[in-house]
Amino acid sequence: MKKLLMSAAAALGLAGAGAQAGEDLTLQLKWVTQAQFAGYYVALEKGFYEEEGLDVTIKPGGPDIAPTQVLAGGGADVVIDWMPSALAAREKGLPLVNIAQPFKRSGMMLTCRADTGIKSPADFPGKTLGVWFFGNEYPFLSWMSQLGIPTDGSEGGVTVLKQGFNVDPLLQGQADCISTMTYNEYWQVIDAGIAPEDLVTFKYEDQGVATLEDGLYVLEDRLSDPAFEDQLVRFVRASMKGWKWAEENPDEAAMIVLEYDETGAQTEKHQKRMMGEIAKLTAGSDGTLDPADYQRTVDILLAGGSDPVITKEPEGAWTHAITDKALK
Repeated sequence: MKKLLMSAAAALGLAGAGAQAGEDLTLQLKWVTQAQFAGYYVALEKGFYEEEGLDVTIKPGGPDIAPTQVLAGGGADVVIDWMPSALAAREKGLPLVNIAQPFKRSGMMLTCRADTGIKSPADFPGKTLGVWFFGNEYPFLSWMSQLGIPTDGSEGGVTVLKQGFNVDPLLQGQADCISTMTYNEYWQVIDAGIAPEDLVTFKYEDQGVATLEDGLYVLEDRLSDPAFEDQLVRFVRASMKGWKWAEENPDEAAMIVLEYDETGAQTEKHQKRMMGEIAKLTAGSDGTLDPADYQRTVDILLAGGSDPVITKEPEGAWTHAITDKALK
């Protein structure tokens, strides 16, 4: 049975009329309800937010929802975003600050049909590659820049196809390779009938061009409010408890996510598979941002060709103040 999205305090209220309401906090997801965000749904379902005195509302995202815009408009207290997008927004004037980094590794990769003859990046020239934009293209452009491969379709370069959030270009032969995530689109290709042995994949992690994904961000000026900072400490502590539970109980975590999927678009098979892959990306993280991972991301973005996502070294774009208190 589908479960209507409810806050932790609302759920507590059902248990007894005299229950004390928690402090409101709204989280905006980067994408739709799926196992990519399992840790937060687990924390909500298992009462971890309640234990911290929080009434957390989780707002799903989608193709027409930009988390940074939601945050800027006051529609959320915390958002989940990829660091390239967050740093680009910060340079343009929206003072986003990373307060925690549950995802340690990147799930981004390029998936190619083996019958195109592509066996290594040296085979990319002359091919058409599907690339996500809206801030997701910068690791790719940096990678091509490092390889010395033009992305304008000229001789010796590649033709870039602006890819939608689907795998159709590969299935329909419009592109030789497409952007995929290890936990999502790659499996959509497999489910469409293409065998793994008929594919060649290039993980950004393996190519040395992976940037940080799925971090928690807030507006900088709100961090000066001690009450809000205390809320964030409790939120991060409960969220990381949810993530560790999800890693240890991936199938049950996937089923919790399905209960909160009001669209009914997700399947048990896909969500369980997704959660298994997501656990590989969050494993080893206690939520603390590794400065070395941050610097690698910045360096990649600064080297992103003639039109980099950021043009200067960011200042004040992250803090350990929340995780230091949440995890002590």
